[in-house]
Amino acid sequence: MEFAVVTLLPEMFTALTDFGITGRAFKEGIATLNLVNPRDFSVDRHGTVDDKPYGGGPGMLLKVEPVLKAVDVAKQQCQSPAKVIYFSAQGRRLVQTDVNSLAAEPAVIFIAGRYEGLDQRLIDLVVDEEYSIGDYVLSGGEIPAMAAMDAIVRLLPGVLGDAESAEEESFTDGLLEYPQYTRPESVSGRRVPEVLLSGDHAKIKNWRRQQSLGRTFLRRPDLLDKRGLSTDEKKLLEEFLQDLSLD
Repeated sequence: MEFAVVTLLPEMFTALTDFGITGRAFKEGIATLNLVNPRDFSVDRHGTVDDKPYGGGPGMLLKVEPVLKAVDVAKQQCQSPAKVIYFSAQGRRLVQTDVNSLAAEPAVIFIAGRYEGLDQRLIDLVVDEEYSIGDYVLSGGEIPAMAAMDAIVRLLPGVLGDAESAEEESFTDGLLEYPQYTRPESVSGRRVPEVLLSGDHAKIKNWRRQQSLGRTFLRRPDLLDKRGLSTDEKKLLEEFLQDLSLD
């Protein structure tokens, strides 16, 4: 899969390309990344890429021309047609289903905003989707772009060592993931649940499903409202809540 990012801070992306799961994916060519700096397309000797907003107000806006040229170059560098994504506070919340859809694209270009963001005309001209990663303010779009790429890359075939890992993670089925345990069996008097030591894979699968349902109900009930529950899942959740009340 091809990625490109229009950014004033290309150095930040070494965190993605040089380390961990994503670093391995880029090194093995499962994903590629081109970084295009709008400052390279500034028309003055100072490399100016920002200007005051019309109508006044605090801060500066990225100028249209250098960003537009940078997006054009990023598109030219992609071998396949690319979807252009921009992160801003006005965008809709990026969720797992959006990540799944982006992972199916052959190429994606992210515009990492800085200062007060982009001129609206630029958004109207080149942006296909506008997303937010949360209701808070960041200094720029580089971190959201990296977060999105991390989420996308791990879905690509051959990236995760265990193909089932991505399928069982939180949000993949609209639920939070079940609790996990490893050795030793007892820590400060807290033991691993006996069912996980039983070797009974059917019981373990059922327990994990119940724990996912229970955790989601307690921590993110909004996810269940969107997702809905089957008859069997309702029964598992009822049993989970009954056990909790006994404790």
